[in-house]
Amino acid sequence: MPEDFNARVIREFKENDGKVGPPFEGAPMILIHHRGAKSGQVRTTPLVYFQEEGEVVIVASAAGAPTHPAWYHNLKANPEITADIATPDGVDSTTVEASEITGEQRDSLWDRIVERNPGFGDYAAKTEGVRTIPLFRLSRAA
Repeated sequence: MPEDFNARVIREFKENDGKVGPPFEGAPMILIHHRGAKSGQVRTTPLVYFQEEGEVVIVASAAGAPTHPAWYHNLKANPEITADIATPDGVDSTTVEASEITGEQRDSLWDRIVERNPGFGDYAAKTEGVRTIPLFRLSRAA
């Protein structure tokens, strides 16, 4: 059975100090380890992240799907997660608190994200009129 997409990206991340191949080659990557809102099981999701004012921001785009990704609901229910953040020096594993960014702050940040990575604008076009793509700030837990 072929390896599924996320499993391949997770494997590459772990084997190569946070570096992965296409389609995310060269992008800053993160693995979030989150607890299922219903199941309570820990799940791992690979994502592209953005540095914004010293904090990590992740995007719940689901590649432009009409519904939020499952991890969105998990972070809303259980916001304290573990993250493996790829850095130029390797992988930084840390506990973080996820908080959704909303309103004008979200809209302004969204514009900067799309400017840096236009593919997210393509995802937003797919969701137009269906949902607004959420953003989360990951702050280091105390």
